[in-house]
Amino acid sequence: MLCPESPKYILITKGRVKDAEKVLNWLRGTLDVKDEMTEMNAEFESQKATAGTGLREMWTDPSLKSPLIIAVMMQLAQQLSGINDVMFFSTAIFEDAGLSTITSQYATLGMGVMNVLMTFVSMVLIEKAGRKTLQLVGLSGMLFVVILLTVFLAIKDMAPWIPYISIVLVIAFVVAFATGPGSIPWFLVTELFNQSARPLATSISVRVNWTANFFVGIGFLPLAQLLGPCVFVIFAVLLIVFICFTVNRVPETKNKTIEEISAMFKPPSDLPSL
Repeated sequence: MLCPESPKYILITKGRVKDAEKVLNWLRGTLDVKDEMTEMNAEFESQKATAGTGLREMWTDPSLKSPLIIAVMMQLAQQLSGINDVMFFSTAIFEDAGLSTITSQYATLGMGVMNVLMTFVSMVLIEKAGRKTLQLVGLSGMLFVVILLTVFLAIKDMAPWIPYISIVLVIAFVVAFATGPGSIPWFLVTELFNQSARPLATSISVRVNWTANFFVGIGFLPLAQLLGPCVFVIFAVLLIVFICFTVNRVPETKNKTIEEISAMFKPPSDLPSL
């Protein structure tokens, strides 16, 4: 009862300008929303001549297909990075590293606390650094940590202090995840699409995210039993793939309007001549 509709939905989908401005005033806590209303109105005008977006248009329109692929790949990067295996099975990972059950449980608790704290840090970083930059920093950090984790799990019996390194590495893995891949995919899917395509694109992204989550969740323990510490090599390879994709295909959306972002994906023949 306390949540208003999205101002963009009210304006672009329903066409109620005054109501959209009223809700925007409430959300921002100020009457000075002229610039934002101007941007929303520009999107509204550009959408008037556009037909509704369906699944067919998503896969046949180049200006929609490319951002959809990016959105889907970022959701896969989030889940196939191995973060939920670390979250779901952290206690088992610590025990396999040679820690006692009690120590493993405390380590899992510490990991959860760090995940919460990094959520607040991410809120600050997201508006100071670019989306693409944070995604690359997070994925690269996870890759570095997962390689070290594989090594230290393989040599866990060589010294009594080595298992405790796994605690530090798992917490570092969570920190790297929260820096970028934990939140950036959700920002991108809303910033890459205009109002007519955004709901469908978001729905597809969510479905991909949770489908990947399901398969990673049921597949990790059997793979860990089969491969041992080398199971994390799979995530290392996937992280390399996602880093390369991000470098080459993901645009920076920070401080760009929806018109500027959409223009990045339009075929050259559709761009206005100078």
